[in-house]
Amino acid sequence: MLVNAARILGFFIGFILLPCAGAQILFSKVGKFRERDRLLDSIPWRGDETVLDVGCGRGLLLVGAAKRLRTGRAVGVDIWQSKDQSGNHPEATYKNAQLEGVADRVEVKNGDARQLPFEDGTFDVVVSSLVLHNIHDATERKKAIQEIVRVLKGGGRVAILDIWHTNKYEQELRKSDMQEVSRSGLHFSMSPMRVVSGRKHAT
Repeated sequence: MLVNAARILGFFIGFILLPCAGAQILFSKVGKFRERDRLLDSIPWRGDETVLDVGCGRGLLLVGAAKRLRTGRAVGVDIWQSKDQSGNHPEATYKNAQLEGVADRVEVKNGDARQLPFEDGTFDVVVSSLVLHNIHDATERKKAIQEIVRVLKGGGRVAILDIWHTNKYEQELRKSDMQEVSRSGLHFSMSPMRVVSGRKHAT
């Protein structure tokens, strides 16, 4: 009886986990590129922008942004925690940029979203994908949003893709006197996601 019960339990666990594993594989092969392009398509590119990717990891979004540039530059910052993403280190990011033919437009730095190592008004565009929810304290996430606004130039644009707390990101952007602030409807890949975007008041 116990053996049969264990087999039945094992069958049901496998039945539940198999679709989850399939969804993760599909996201890693297809979904993450679709979500990246959805975020980048929300920005009206000229091609000469200076771009910051907050929490760039191995460079999926950073490289995608660099491909939208002709004379601009894409800078990625990360604290390089392997617990957030396997193989997460600057060398991997540079290698991916080289493989995609955009290494001449890409720069990688150490940096925390809550204290970005840049002067006020440095970037035309700031992007971030599936990063800020990893900051577990609400006050610290607020700091990250404030830092993103700080390093944006007047008229600069921000686009943040995430699975949680996007309503708070939207609220904080509005409190920071950002214009054209919006939060997209839910779209589904591995998890429900939204894009929060806005434009900094031109000075």
